[in-house]
Amino acid sequence: MKYKILKALDIAGLKVLDPVVRLAYREEPREQVRKIILFIAIPIVTFCAFLVAWAYIAPRHTTKSGEVPTPSVVWDSAKNIWVFHQRENIKEEDFRVEGAEREKRIAEVTALLEKLKPELEKADAQLNAAQQQAKAATDQAVAPLMAVFEKTKDQFKQAESDRKKELNELAKTIKDGDTAARAEYLKKVEAHIKQSDVETQQLQVIKARIDVVMNQKHEGLIAARLAKNRVAEQVQFLSKRLENLGDNNQQQKVLAAQKSLEEKKEKFSQASGRALYFGAMNIHRAEDRLGRIETSTYAKPWTFPAQIVRSLGCVFLGFVIATIIAVPIGILCGLSPVFMAAMTPLISLFKPVSPIVWLPIVFIIVGGFIDDPEQAPVHPAFLSSAITVALCSLWPTLVNTALGVAAIDKDHLNVARVLRLGFWNRLFKIIIPSALPLIFAGLRISLGVGWMVLIAAELLSSSEGIGKFVWDMFNNGSSQTFAQMFVVVFVVGIVGLMLDRTMIVFQRLVSFDGAPTAI
Repeated sequence: MKYKILKALDIAGLKVLDPVVRLAYREEPREQVRKIILFIAIPIVTFCAFLVAWAYIAPRHTTKSGEVPTPSVVWDSAKNIWVFHQRENIKEEDFRVEGAEREKRIAEVTALLEKLKPELEKADAQLNAAQQQAKAATDQAVAPLMAVFEKTKDQFKQAESDRKKELNELAKTIKDGDTAARAEYLKKVEAHIKQSDVETQQLQVIKARIDVVMNQKHEGLIAARLAKNRVAEQVQFLSKRLENLGDNNQQQKVLAAQKSLEEKKEKFSQASGRALYFGAMNIHRAEDRLGRIETSTYAKPWTFPAQIVRSLGCVFLGFVIATIIAVPIGILCGLSPVFMAAMTPLISLFKPVSPIVWLPIVFIIVGGFIDDPEQAPVHPAFLSSAITVALCSLWPTLVNTALGVAAIDKDHLNVARVLRLGFWNRLFKIIIPSALPLIFAGLRISLGVGWMVLIAAELLSSSEGIGKFVWDMFNNGSSQTFAQMFVVVFVVGIVGLMLDRTMIVFQRLVSFDGAPTAI
């Protein structure tokens, strides 16, 4: 059993857990403990130290979007993202639910709303009290500084007035043609201006101290505001649920449209003459409206988990396109030195091109094939992002495939000649199987490159996905969306790690040399 577990860990690229399994079976405990400390404990301590340093440094730097979020704020933001996703799914279910289940949900939501009303009133009262307390504390702290500011301002204003009066009196005494007196007077005016600037700067220093005091955060006020927001968001969510379960419910809309259609048919059956035409037109419109309601979908906003799924779909499409292009060309490069020589300039030329350059070109070309993006089976922005991913990520697979094919043992090819195997038999029975380890090494690198390129491609193309989510959060500019951008950093990292580990499994399954693929 032990060796099965160790083999599974090796295939999964999780050799770091190897000493844990060996220690559980009491194999060289001292050595295994040393490895656990080295490869598990020290990285965990390092990550914890990173979190502590982050929590200490973040509040000490303020941006236009507020303070840099701490780990706890980012964690709360991640939970809020998930709650928003769940609520949107529930609202979509409410839109579609029918019959007894709908009545049951209406009763549950109504009861919850009644229960939340006193909580909302209590939270509102606590917020008002906290605001008054914070205002009183701020006024008390600001009052001495304001007194100093007003006093200093009056002193400087009087001093400036005295200097102006003195300069005006002096100007009256200067005679025509007295160049020396005029030069001296000019110096005094310049000194007056400099002194006024100094006084203004001193007032700005005092004003800055006042602003610091006024912008100080009051923990009680923050807690009260958060409590009020939580209850208010819950009330808003439940109110929207009631709306989706009531008049906005699809079944209720269908029933109302059917009733309207029956009424129009009844009127049509009793109409005559010119009214018959208008009655027929009304029936046609009612039937058309009924059809649209029956096929309508809930207008659910894109949630972050949904955008993650879309981004994964985009990167996998780009990865498949890159693989379809890179593997055949790589095989040809490995088999034919002439073909390799012909392709080398193109590879060297296009390999360094940034996705920012590729995307506009691809977007224009794809747009030429799709006249109406809304009616297309695949949105051009999605397709453009996938093709951009392919163009930027195919090179590692191409190069590794060529290297793997070129490095095949010549004895294998000689045996194929002796057995008189045809080209396709040699290709699928000797060449590709022998090159698979390096091909999958290239695929692993390509998938990692594609995942990194994807975010920039989605951001520039406004294609729904993680990149667009980041761009929307950046444009919002609030402290809450700033924290959500940090959530994206960790999500992108975790998803990238999972993709890498998945490719490691496939790479290990086709590797024959037992060489490690990852730490």
